[in-house]
Order: sequence, then C-alpha cells, then structure tokens
Amino acid sequence: MSEILPFIKKHHLVALAKEGKREDGRGLDEYRPLTIEANVVDKAEGSALVSLGGTTVMAGIKVDSGEPYSDTPNDGVMITGAELIPMASPEFESGPPGEEAVELARVVDRGIRESKVLDTAALCVTPGELVRLIFVDLHILDYDGNLIDACGIAAMTALASGKMPVLEEDGTPTEEYIDMPIQNIAVPCTFVKLDDVILLDPSLDEEKAQDSRLTISTEKDKNICAMQKSGSGGFTMEEITWSTKLSVAKGAELRKKIEEAIK
Repeated sequence: MSEILPFIKKHHLVALAKEGKREDGRGLDEYRPLTIEANVVDKAEGSALVSLGGTTVMAGIKVDSGEPYSDTPNDGVMITGAELIPMASPEFESGPPGEEAVELARVVDRGIRESKVLDTAALCVTPGELVRLIFVDLHILDYDGNLIDACGIAAMTALASGKMPVLEEDGTPTEEYIDMPIQNIAVPCTFVKLDDVILLDPSLDEEKAQDSRLTISTEKDKNICAMQKSGSGGFTMEEITWSTKLSVAKGAELRKKIEEAIK
C-alpha cells in the first residue's frame, strides 16, 4: 500500500484531475460500481461480500461471551481486525498484521463505534461479569484502492444482517437466535488530495499518487461520527466543508444500498 507511483504516472493523474477527469471516466465526486451481498457465510453470525470497483473484501462476524472492560462494566465489546493476504496484492506480506492492517481496522472500527451503531448495553448479560463479545474480521480478497470504504460497508452490512444466539442464565448459548442490536447504519467516505484537487473513492494508482487522505463517517441523521486524516499534505477548511457535504449525500446512497442488501 506504500509503493511509490512513478513520477510520470502521478503527473498524468494530477493533470487529469485538474481538468476534472479521471482515468476510469468517473467524475471527481463519483464512486466506482458497488455490489453488496449479505449472509454469504453460513457458519458466521453475520457476513458480507463487497466489491468496489476492483477491490473485493469480505467481513465476518463471530459472537462470543466474556468479561467486560473494567471501565465499561455494563457494555459488550466489539473488536475489529483486518487481514491483508498476499493473494489480494503483491504489496501484502504474510505474517502478523502490519501498520496498514492495524490502521484499516482502527478507522473502520472508529466509524462504527463512534456512531453508536451497536447497542453495547444490550450486549450485557450480567453487569460487571459477563457480556457478549462481537468480533468483526475483515478479509481483503482483491486490492485496487480504497479499502477503508469497502471494509466499512462490508462490516456494517455484516453487523446489520447478523444474528446472535440467545443465552441461558449462565451464559451458555442456545440454538435460538435474535437480531444483532443495531440502532443505526454508519458508512465511511474516503477522499484523497492530488495537488489541489479532491477525489472521492480513490483507485489504487490515485491512492499511490495522493498527498493526503481524509475519511469521513456519517450516520442516517446526517451526523458526522468520525473523521480520520492521513498523509503529509493538508486540507483547507473549504475542502473539508466540501468533502463533508459530499459525505452526507453519498453516505445516504451507500446506506440505501446496504438496506437493500440486508432485506
């Protein structure tokens, strides 16, 4: 993900962007084709397969039980992890999660957590003793740019369509299932800045050519629930305002697609 793009290629992408164009023919404010499939893994408590352009990711949900964190004794726990396997890209290496995987998981996790999508209080079985643990696993199958949005959409779809077992008083799971306690749908929208031009949903080459990146997560009431900036470049207030307004509009479109996928 950190591979440097040749200067001539970057210059070409920047020149196109300054003309309001992109290599794949999209507008600067357009997403690539998006497909969402829910419940693709029978043995998972929730799952989703998402393709965004040439990027394909899968999210899986595992529900367990355990002790709560000491500072939140009445709340369940959500833990998000990401795996970047070499099969998805020659840039990925096998082994423990690297910086890119950790950052990806954290940004996706923050967008969901800060929007209060998951009713963590409803995951409490016995205050201070036993709560449900929700594991969100993100698997990258094909990498062609913008993993954050693809994984954020997949994680949200898997949670929104997920089920969890009813528990006995001692915490033993039964064969009866109930819906995951989802109260909202939050989605990320990621932008990159090439010179002085802002692009939504960067392709792989656009990602490599970026000076900086900005991800804005919104929920259904048009509230901003999380914002993450990376890269050495900066964004002006006007650029942030424009990106925020577009995130709200595009977020509504993405939520509609998720809702259609989980019906």
